[in-house]
Amino acid sequence: MTVERLTLAAAEMADEVGLENVTVAALARHFGVKDASLYFHLKNAHDLRVRIALLALAELADRVAAALAGRAGKDALVAFANAYRDYARQHPGRYAAMQIDLDPETAAASAGVRHAEMTRAILRGYRLAEPDQTDAVRMMHSTFHGFVSLEKTGGFRHTPRATDDSWTRTLDALDAVLANWPPR
Repeated sequence: MTVERLTLAAAEMADEVGLENVTVAALARHFGVKDASLYFHLKNAHDLRVRIALLALAELADRVAAALAGRAGKDALVAFANAYRDYARQHPGRYAAMQIDLDPETAAASAGVRHAEMTRAILRGYRLAEPDQTDAVRMMHSTFHGFVSLEKTGGFRHTPRATDDSWTRTLDALDAVLANWPPR
């Protein structure tokens, strides 16, 4: 048993039953061992969830990097957004773990740094410099996270318009805003 194997099993469990149901005890039951035997590898449930978050950040960074290869401008924006949305849909528990507030040292050593670099690379294509880049990064993340979260909880099922159509229009609007960023 390794911490990597435990983390992957916990991530799979989070996708199946929800991150809030991932505990050291539940993971021990999954492996048919006593809780105490896992504490050799894990500090507590929070440590386990942070490890799931780090795994998810790395997995998503790899997906986004592959999606962005050779793309720029709106094509890069759409590829990034679709990779983000697809990952959140395929791995809801891991996605939830990515929302954990990491301590500064852990965050600085995580793949979150790669996410920020890739996002800023997209924004350079829109000719945004600081501090506008930071504002645009926050707007992009808020847009993606908000849409994915509402979609996950059924917030869009009360209207006849296909969610994919709204997603496409949202990305069109985001591209238009980024291309016409308001001056200060």
